Amino acid sequence: MNTFGNIFRLTSFGESHGKFMGGVIDGCPAGILLDNDFIQKELDRRRPGQSDITTFRNEADKVEFLSGIYEGKTTGTPIGFIVPNNNQHSSDYDDLKNFYRPSHADYTYQIKYGIRDPQGGGRSSARETIARVVGGAIAKLVLKNIGIQIIAYTSQVGTVQLNKPYTELNLEMVESTPVRCPDKKTAQQMIDLIRQVKTEGDTVGGVISCICKGVPAGLGEPVFGKLHAALGNAMLSINAVKGFEYGSGFEGVCYKGSEMNDLFYRRTDGKIAVKTNHSGGIQGGISNGEDIYFRVVFKPAATLLKEQATVDKGGNETILQVKGRHDPCVLPRAVPIVEAMAAATILDYHLLSKISRI
Repeated sequence: MNTFGNIFRLTSFGESHGKFMGGVIDGCPAGILLDNDFIQKELDRRRPGQSDITTFRNEADKVEFLSGIYEGKTTGTPIGFIVPNNNQHSSDYDDLKNFYRPSHADYTYQIKYGIRDPQGGGRSSARETIARVVGGAIAKLVLKNIGIQIIAYTSQVGTVQLNKPYTELNLEMVESTPVRCPDKKTAQQMIDLIRQVKTEGDTVGGVISCICKGVPAGLGEPVFGKLHAALGNAMLSINAVKGFEYGSGFEGVCYKGSEMNDLFYRRTDGKIAVKTNHSGGIQGGISNGEDIYFRVVFKPAATLLKEQATVDKGGNETILQVKGRHDPCVLPRAVPIVEAMAAATILDYHLLSKISRI
């Protein structure tokens, strides 16, 4: 299960402290101009060491493409790529070989495989998401050609919440703050909270909101391939994600059907539209042409720089305090990952829609 997608497929490989992270993208349409600067910019948004509210691990995260490109354009064949790991501190994990870190994948990987890589979490590390960002960046380039745009932002950190709908926000301001919240006042409150928990050796979670604009009606494969189910699968595969909701989501239970139904009408240009968008752009598992919007819940990162109780491989109780460079909040660096997975999903279902009709 290291491959994602149906037609536009991404296979990722590598470990946090291995020589490379990398991937293979298959099913990408031919003739797409590969904007290397854009792809690198997307990686820079995800890379560590961006600010004082992220991990201090210093990685350039420069991508090198190995195949599937000729004269700057995709050829339709598999696109292979690697991103070197240059700043590993593997010695930080020497003491963890025989211990299970609370809420990490240490125990479950050991049980499943009988062996695990303790250096940075190995394959379970969020560094695996590098491949997703590369694949998502290429998906974004394809989607741009058909008028689809994916935008995500941090809408909540801990108890600090941005309570405005996305339609009232200037989404061009997302990159103006290190926490990637488009409202500067709320962003500063988020930053202050992250800095506070960092000094305590603790972590904090939050919510990322994402909007997919320009998605045409008709994307989705009922009954087991509903578009919102595919987006949920994509988001829940991201490290530290604990929840997904689209449209009105859980808040919708507070209203009656007469208040939540999206009423149809005919626009002046003759096209059918809805007066509201509580459905989040998806009805019956199929996109209806409105904005698709959803929210992704991230738990506080499991690695704390403070003592915690745990057990060793023999089940002996002990106290563990980890070392290393870790994110006090994963939200700022997770925004481009959410966008990448959304872009890969929307492109995949766009390509699927082409074979749904004769």
